[in-house]
Amino acid sequence: MGEGRFSGDAGVKELPGWVRWLLVGRFVNALGSMAWVFIPLYLVSDRGLSEGAAGSIAAVWGLGMIAGNLAGGTVGDRFGLRPTLALASLASAVGCLLVPVTPTPGLPVVLALMGALGGVGRPVSFALVTSALPREHRRQASAWMRAVNNAGTVLGPPLGGLLAVHHFGAIFVIDAVASLLMLGVVMFVVPSVARTPVPDGTPTRLLAALRQDPRFVLLLLTVVAADTAYRFAYSAVPWQLEALGAAPWIYGTTISLNCGLIVLFEPWLAHRLRERPPERLIALGFLLVGVGWVVVAPSPGIAVVLVAVAVVTAGEMLYKPTATAHASDRAPEGMHGRYQSLYGAASIGGTVIAPPLAGALFELSPRLMWVVGGALGVAAAAVLAFTGSQALRRQPVHETH
Repeated sequence: MGEGRFSGDAGVKELPGWVRWLLVGRFVNALGSMAWVFIPLYLVSDRGLSEGAAGSIAAVWGLGMIAGNLAGGTVGDRFGLRPTLALASLASAVGCLLVPVTPTPGLPVVLALMGALGGVGRPVSFALVTSALPREHRRQASAWMRAVNNAGTVLGPPLGGLLAVHHFGAIFVIDAVASLLMLGVVMFVVPSVARTPVPDGTPTRLLAALRQDPRFVLLLLTVVAADTAYRFAYSAVPWQLEALGAAPWIYGTTISLNCGLIVLFEPWLAHRLRERPPERLIALGFLLVGVGWVVVAPSPGIAVVLVAVAVVTAGEMLYKPTATAHASDRAPEGMHGRYQSLYGAASIGGTVIAPPLAGALFELSPRLMWVVGGALGVAAAAVLAFTGSQALRRQPVHETH
């Protein structure tokens, strides 16, 4: 492939065969993982709960996901990344099959476990791939994993909607089958990896590693700020569009625009920019997220919001796969899972902060909301970029080849 031309493979042929099969499994799993989308509707229509009760029970899934994301890396580092991902896939399938037959009072427990298992899968799968690849291929692999996940997420919910018309239980069965297919890929395609001896002097406890790597701690803090700005897409954008009198399908279009751009361009960008310094790309991505929202403030309009979403998506495509790979680059040997858990938690931190922040600001002034959202992204970029020359830069303890 020529360096300057777009190519459909975008470096995927450079990845090992087992990684390509894992990408297929991840796509199928994302395509079939539709239960979480329809749980609130399922609780109201099939279980007869009120919207308030359904929302409270569904929120348990989100709490479980955050807990699983935080714990997944530790479990993976302790017991092995491949066995942990396999067990999470199997248990997720069992959980999906249990939902339709579980009495309503027991659903919070089942949903919390499902969320936790889904949360475990994210850092473990990224750590499994990035820790096994040389540094020059990690960004491409991370971008492809995000792209196939977005492709499955775009296609899965409409199919789930068609199934829900006939029988909600089919959604959970298909979700379980998708998890079992992922289990098959992990068990029969992903190779077992012998534990690499840890060099003398390598920290064995997470807090000790973080004390030696303040740059990574700073990266995590800036990711939280940037992700809070990014998550305005899921609260501020629909509120602004509603205030402008836009039909609900227009907000749906912004989600499709975001996912479509990622599927089409993120792997290509990661391949094209794979030799650029990671922190510069991350800071540039933060900056684009901030600029995207700032441009809405002077004159909010439907077209302006759509352009802003495209700019924010460009920033997301720059910083998310790069930061995912960079977390693996900085991880000491034996801590890839825990570093991915920390990054994963930071990268979804905005889901907790953004909705109440955007809501409070929207009530004061929609324009102020966009200015603050933009300022968060710009500030994160400035901190990461302007502290680069002074901060301690620890080289990775071990590089996998």
